[in-house]
Amino acid sequence: MPTALVTGATAGIGRSFAQQLAARGDDLVIVARDTARLDAVAEELRSGHGVAVEVLAADLADRAGMAAVEARLADRDRPVDLLVNNAGFGLKERFLDNSADLETAMLDVLVTAVLRLTHAALGPMTERGHGGVINVSSVASYLPRGTYSAAKAWVNSFSEWAANEYRPQGVTITALLPGFTRTEFHERMDVSRDSAPSFLWLDADELVRTALADHEAGRVFSIPSARYKAIATLARAVPSGVLQRFQSMGRK
Repeated sequence: MPTALVTGATAGIGRSFAQQLAARGDDLVIVARDTARLDAVAEELRSGHGVAVEVLAADLADRAGMAAVEARLADRDRPVDLLVNNAGFGLKERFLDNSADLETAMLDVLVTAVLRLTHAALGPMTERGHGGVINVSSVASYLPRGTYSAAKAWVNSFSEWAANEYRPQGVTITALLPGFTRTEFHERMDVSRDSAPSFLWLDADELVRTALADHEAGRVFSIPSARYKAIATLARAVPSGVLQRFQSMGRK
């Protein structure tokens, strides 16, 4: 059976990835900070789908925690066939209202972890001649919205380069760009569902199904729903200065 490693696997998009991968028969390595929630999700997946589930508690903002996940990905005796870099968080406050340490912790999870875990996974994958990586980015990557958007823009650029670089060696890399999604992500930021029109909110299970299908088809970018494809196209066409002025008006 193939094995998939999913970070941020206890809630939202990450949990949906774990459930859908288990449903198709993949064994799993699930990664998150909360051991109790990891154990509960692991038992649910084992009993519901009959797959093997390994639990790895790690904080990706901590270098020791990240090193443990890197070591698991690099273990050639227990190969990982698919890496899903999903772990992440956002900051509600504006740049100067956050400490530099908090901003750096976010970048460690959104950027450094994606780089280091992909690096650890690619070695064994290219040696075997097959494998895959799905990096969860965001449609916000096309908008000038502080360090979160900048980090996700990096994920896009890195994923596109790596997809083209390692495709000849049998590795498929896809960046998933969701928009507002009904998960714990915005709740943890204390952002209300009223912050965006109801039609913009996506279902996590649906977007994960789309992402897995796009990955299987070898697509570099997966943008769920026609509305977000349109938003992404428009955002890339409008000058960033105009977008930034528009967003600043909305904060007043």
